Amino acid sequence: LIVIIALLFLAAGLGYGRGAGTLTTATDAINAVTKSWAGMAGLLFLFLLIAQFIAYFNYSNIPQVAAVKLGDLLEEWNIGTLGLLLMAIVITIVVGVIMPQAIAKWALLAPIFVPLFLRLGVEPEVVLAAYRVADSPINIVTPIMAYFPLIVVFALRYDKHAGIGTVIALMLPYFVALTVVWTAFFAGWYLLDIPWGP
Repeated sequence: LIVIIALLFLAAGLGYGRGAGTLTTATDAINAVTKSWAGMAGLLFLFLLIAQFIAYFNYSNIPQVAAVKLGDLLEEWNIGTLGLLLMAIVITIVVGVIMPQAIAKWALLAPIFVPLFLRLGVEPEVVLAAYRVADSPINIVTPIMAYFPLIVVFALRYDKHAGIGTVIALMLPYFVALTVVWTAFFAGWYLLDIPWGP
């Protein structure tokens, strides 16, 4: 399916380029494809590193051991389920600073969080909701996000002296507001015992 979709987009792009007059020869098409892939080289390399780390992390069984040990420790502390879910939100935010990709972060945290909370009687839907609450706001303030350089480029259109610090300073109030509102919404949903899914 992915190959078919890719070929359809390639055909549409070639047709548009031919009609617009920007792609007159096969060399023009190859140069256009090379240029677009060159811009994604860093991101593809980052995905390769993340995939290797996650594969070794899961192969080592560290997530299962960590889930069991953390489950035992948290049962001793007797914090309460909502408190633990709020701690999971904080942990996800901290991890999001250095790993903003949602899928990679979930692949890293899910093998720990899901079994841990299942041992404590919390459904996976609740854990996923807590994860999404934390994953959403942090993306706008982490400079490691893949699209952050693009945001800085857009900011430079309006402020010639804008940089990474400027963008983070502008987005920090939104990060705080989104985190507080989403967390309060999550806690309210949990306390009202509204179903999390079908």
